[in-house]
Amino acid sequence: MRIAIMGAGGLGGYFGARLCKGGADVHFIARGKHLKAMRSEGLRVEGPEPIHIATVHATDEPKEVGIVDFVMICVKLWDTEAALRQISPMVGAGTTLISFQNGVLKDHSLRAAYAESQIMGGVGYVAATIDRPGVIRQTGPMQRLLFGEFDGSLSARGQALLEACLAGGINAELSSSIVREIWQKYVFLVGLSGTTTTMRKHIGPIRENEQTRAFLLDVMREVVAVGRAYGVDLPEDYAEARLQLADDVAYDMTSSMHHDLERGNPLEVRWLSGGVVELGQQKGVPTPLNRAIADILALHASGIKVAK
Repeated sequence: MRIAIMGAGGLGGYFGARLCKGGADVHFIARGKHLKAMRSEGLRVEGPEPIHIATVHATDEPKEVGIVDFVMICVKLWDTEAALRQISPMVGAGTTLISFQNGVLKDHSLRAAYAESQIMGGVGYVAATIDRPGVIRQTGPMQRLLFGEFDGSLSARGQALLEACLAGGINAELSSSIVREIWQKYVFLVGLSGTTTTMRKHIGPIRENEQTRAFLLDVMREVVAVGRAYGVDLPEDYAEARLQLADDVAYDMTSSMHHDLERGNPLEVRWLSGGVVELGQQKGVPTPLNRAIADILALHASGIKVAK
């Protein structure tokens, strides 16, 4: 199986390394110092279960890769449109595209660029980031991939990808309800990213303070209300269940958006809390807390430092 990983950051680098370990023919599309290090020293994952792939296929030119069976899209959301143009030399009639990016708006972009029949839904969970060029650091044991057909069918292509993932030790699942899975992650991610980034704190202090804990819960309640308005099968009290997850994760867990803010990078807030606002407006669902998050972070969204 030939798999292209579009974006070799924390998520793409981690799961791509595991797919390599399982014997898949993996091609990383990367850039800059990270690409240079991967070409010369391979790809290394540091953390609970270290991995070193001594020789990897890595390039910044998809034409060198050719047609693949799967393209896993793992770039930051602000790079989506450019990535979808860039991958075209790797996409043939039998190629399947899966976005493992954050949020629920990601698949709208895929459908605008490629045929619906070539797209599957995906959700990725891993606490990982680029520690230094050529090295991914996993900061916790959690790692999971879910993917499936949007119509709920269990397809041969999904089964083939599942087998490749399991061979690499990935905690993977072929889902018959991928839309719900995407929204379930969205609920928690919007709460985690919105609070940790606006408050500049890890999840620990936020969940322990009565006022900030209530804010986190109400942010997630807004996401649940919007999802239910779109017919997604989420229980009314699903935000409370996600709050329990916030209690169970590591005290020092934070969001990739919080990391991006600290590094001066662009933020995914437009698609996370901003996406909740956009989707809520279309259904007449009020989302004042997510609008507050989007407004607070607006001056940082482009990654450009604001003059005092």
